Amino acid sequence: METIKKIYKIGYGPSSSHTMGPNRAAEMFAKRNKNAARFRVTLYGSLAATGRGHHTDLAVTRGLAPKDTEIVWRADVVKPFHPNGMFFEAIDGQGGVVDSWLVYSIGGGYLATEEGDVPLGITPEGEVYPHKTMKEIMEYIDKEGLSFWEYVEQCEDGTLWFYLEEMWQQMQQTIEEGLQDDRVIAGGLHLRSKAHQYFIRASAFKPSLQNRALVIAYALATSEQNACGGRIVTAPTCGSSGVLPAVLYHLKKNHDFSDREILRAMATAGLFANVIKTNASISGAEAGCQAEVGSACVMAAVASNQLFGGSPKQIEYAAEMAMEHNLGLTCDPLCGLVQIPCIERNAMAALRALDINIYAMMSDGRHIISFDKVVKTMKLTGKDIPSLYKETSLGGLALND
Repeated sequence: METIKKIYKIGYGPSSSHTMGPNRAAEMFAKRNKNAARFRVTLYGSLAATGRGHHTDLAVTRGLAPKDTEIVWRADVVKPFHPNGMFFEAIDGQGGVVDSWLVYSIGGGYLATEEGDVPLGITPEGEVYPHKTMKEIMEYIDKEGLSFWEYVEQCEDGTLWFYLEEMWQQMQQTIEEGLQDDRVIAGGLHLRSKAHQYFIRASAFKPSLQNRALVIAYALATSEQNACGGRIVTAPTCGSSGVLPAVLYHLKKNHDFSDREILRAMATAGLFANVIKTNASISGAEAGCQAEVGSACVMAAVASNQLFGGSPKQIEYAAEMAMEHNLGLTCDPLCGLVQIPCIERNAMAALRALDINIYAMMSDGRHIISFDKVVKTMKLTGKDIPSLYKETSLGGLALND
């Protein structure tokens, strides 16, 4: 498996697969074609179906600027490799194509060609972890007497904690900015941001309910900033970026966990997300929202369980439950916007992660379904979900009668 630094990346919303990935691909193509007169980019499948709502065209043209760019929309063509295909063409002054590149945005801001992953410039590159399943990892840490975060520290390079600290600082900043925001979110749905109102109203509740209300406000704060194209941290994607920060921010504010403990929890959360990415998917276009919000719920559940002293078995149980209870979750956003139902789902997943933590802590960690099995099931479920329920806005809730 690769470094967990690729799970956490600072970028601008609203979508890691539809905005961050295409923008990064465009910048790479522009860099290698500095003498091109203009560009043409064909967007296939899901990128074309919901590209306008996700600002894919703006992300691509921004990456290729200042050269003129023609966008061709081909929602009817779905490439076998991945639904999020892009075909870049560099055109000279005589109208001839001097370079072309077929690349895919595979979720979380990652890019790949049919030959393999595209390096993102995040060190260390290549395989960092000697194991790829949670079974292998747990057997190793049990033998060596390690915790999950110590295993991550052992496999990563010396910049890990500095990198995670930067991610954590941005997560907090995004929440704090979102709590002060009060506006109509762009896109045409006339959806007004709610984080500020929810944060104020939470003060009227009794302590037992106030904590849950605050978690909702924190999750909304990040998700609404993402929907507005604000600066967020993928965890593991833009569309699911509100879940983990909300839980961690709540635990720091209300349970006095230190930043050092938070960073260790982020390391463990990143490890579990890495297993999901390696063995299934974190792309809504490929496997539905179960791959995005489901994975984020896993990250928040394992982070909170570790912070409260869960054993490796209890942490793995929390991860299994978090994915199990998100199986089959579709990705059918209204108008292709990362707003409805995406924003609410982040808040609900944050609450669910905290409930799962309690359930796992009450257990002895023993359970029948393993995390590896539920990840495999998620992948198979994603393949079976019809394409109209996977980030195309052609079915389900997206059909707003």
